Amino acid sequence: MTLEGREAAGQPQATLGPPANGSGPSQELEGHWPEIPERSPCVAGVIPVIYYSILLGLGLPVNLLTTVALARLAARTRKPSYYYLLALTVSDIVTQVVIVFVGFLLQGAVLAREVPRAVVRTANILEFAANHASVWIAVLLTVDRYSALCHPLHHRAASSPGRTRRAIVAVLGAALLTGIPFYWWLDVWRDADPPSMMDEALKWAHCLIVYFIPCGVFLVTNSAIICRLRKRSHSGLRPRVGKGTAILLGVTTLFTVLWAPRIFVMLYHLYVAPVHRDWRVHLALDVANMAAMLNTAVNFSLYCFVSKTFRATIREVIHDAHLPCILGSQPEGMVVEPVLKPPGIPKGAEL
Repeated sequence: MTLEGREAAGQPQATLGPPANGSGPSQELEGHWPEIPERSPCVAGVIPVIYYSILLGLGLPVNLLTTVALARLAARTRKPSYYYLLALTVSDIVTQVVIVFVGFLLQGAVLAREVPRAVVRTANILEFAANHASVWIAVLLTVDRYSALCHPLHHRAASSPGRTRRAIVAVLGAALLTGIPFYWWLDVWRDADPPSMMDEALKWAHCLIVYFIPCGVFLVTNSAIICRLRKRSHSGLRPRVGKGTAILLGVTTLFTVLWAPRIFVMLYHLYVAPVHRDWRVHLALDVANMAAMLNTAVNFSLYCFVSKTFRATIREVIHDAHLPCILGSQPEGMVVEPVLKPPGIPKGAEL
């Protein structure tokens, strides 16, 4: 999701006029793109601005609350899954700030003017790096859950908070490095001509890194986990789907579903029709971008739905944040009755 949000947020773009001989740009196109003489309008209007404002206003506080809760659970239990979920939430926060706020709202709706190309391309690196980090930390979580269920002895011997943190740091570093080539990413809203070899390579790299390869890992590992649970049921043992496994299946399924429209529209744009001059592709990309960004705000609801431990920790965080406000608002000399603090999560409790 790059600064394509300028048009999605409703910012008008300058339209190139026809050349002196009166032939429009479409007359020069050859190949797979149809000739449409006029530039496509932004039919979504202000709807993306309202949508992204609500998404940021609700999603950012919720993700911050999730970060505090997961940090407490990670410190108490020292389980790798909590560290991975914490890193995933932080990556979602960065995505919301860099892409939703800076790209879609600040640049597109507030500034509503052109930004120097060097600034846009530098921001592209941060945006793609944030996407890559979020997706590949989910891959780490998937591999960890697969190892815990299918190879429990090896997982207990190999897993440790130190190794988990090193794996997260390695993924974050790799995400930043893989974001650097996208400095040359071509803004699809201005992509009036058939893509060059570099444009095609970057778009395919985007689809592979952020969707096809991670979804392949999700499919293989989740299938192995489900097969393992079925074998337990066939052998007479009651299959136990832990909270961590349920959260893993939910996170990967939501990502696969919400990012699928974005990838489909990108490939359709690459080989069939340009966003620049086809309002249907334009609208489809607007909707696909909104669906993909929704993925940064839905995990909190999933965690609350699945895990009693997470819900209890959220209540504890809210209580601890509310208590100082109550104490600070009391008049001097008033004695406040002590409030019983909820018991801590027992060490070793599962999410």
